Amino acid sequence: MIKHRYLQKFVTSDLKNKMVFIGGPRQVGKTTLSQYIGDRVYKKHSYLNWDSREDRKMILQGKFRAESKLVIFDEIYKYKQWKNYIKGEFDKYKNQFNILVTGSARLDLYKKGGDSLMGRYHYYRLHPFSLSEVLGIEPKIQIFKDLFFNHTKKNYKIFTDLLVFGGFPEPFIKKDHKTLRRFHNERMDRLVKEDIRDIEQVRDLSALQVLVEILPSRVASLLSLNGLREDLQVAHKTISSWVDILERFYYIFRIYPFSVKIIKSLCKEPKMYLWDWSQIEDKAAKLENIIASHLLKTVHFLYDTQGHKAELHFLRDIEGREIDFLITVNKKPWIAIEVKLSDQQPSKHLKYFAKKLKIPFVFQVIKDTGIDFFQDNIRVISADKFLSGVV
Repeated sequence: MIKHRYLQKFVTSDLKNKMVFIGGPRQVGKTTLSQYIGDRVYKKHSYLNWDSREDRKMILQGKFRAESKLVIFDEIYKYKQWKNYIKGEFDKYKNQFNILVTGSARLDLYKKGGDSLMGRYHYYRLHPFSLSEVLGIEPKIQIFKDLFFNHTKKNYKIFTDLLVFGGFPEPFIKKDHKTLRRFHNERMDRLVKEDIRDIEQVRDLSALQVLVEILPSRVASLLSLNGLREDLQVAHKTISSWVDILERFYYIFRIYPFSVKIIKSLCKEPKMYLWDWSQIEDKAAKLENIIASHLLKTVHFLYDTQGHKAELHFLRDIEGREIDFLITVNKKPWIAIEVKLSDQQPSKHLKYFAKKLKIPFVFQVIKDTGIDFFQDNIRVISADKFLSGVV
């Protein structure tokens, strides 16, 4: 059983000075992490969930246990005036107890009114389990430095388990296909019929449910809103709004092409991936998604904990040359990654962009285990080893 999460010490440290908000997908472990901090660090804490009628009444009355040193508000973003409320409670009680807010929507972007909380909180995005987190490796990644890999006999087994069962705690820990299928069904139903319905004004929830079921087949390809609009027979504005909602509720994430003057590109459409890659059937798309998810977790970690302006992109030019991923910091290329199921021959496109953009570290990541060599300044490496070097 994995209890220690990779953000724990950073959240605990920041709580001493400000409020902390933790966002992330439904069932990724936000409540478990927050209550673990409350139990182990604070000893005495209060947990209040907006979805509970009794807790909601206490929240609205502003009643908290007198001995609490930490108050955890879960899913409070569903309250229309939540920002004003949290701001008021923090300003009133900041010398009496700390405040931790969790939710399955993007708390940093949600604009349902309310006063600004600028300067009063730090925001973290909690990701599913990754290979290095399961191995218990503390994040030590340094910007513009080479990655350090921890290769053990456990790597490939953990990687294959993650690939099959995903990184969400319940199905990954149980490693049971029945549990996984039920997890998928229940998570999708609750996402659309509870979370999104409670907050967003979506008239046709059944059509949104169809979109949710379509998107796994579009992973790792350019996301064409026009194509989705035609499939669902809805207006462009509607499909654009639905995709934004699904991103805001951590069902999908999009990465955009890297734009720089020396690379001529007509591509403006993003590529789309799922937070839960275990839903994907296509082997190549699933492999690309698990790599994308680990890389996104890495750039979010660097931004949320260290303040580095790290971003994840892909590269594509007007001649059709493309590589899967590029990590930048302050818009400067740092690491390029091409993902292949089994092709160990270094990608010509990877070589071209590495030279053109002077990318310091270049990898071709292969699903097969036991691979690690340099050729043409490209490190061809097994996925199970590569993923031990990121967060």
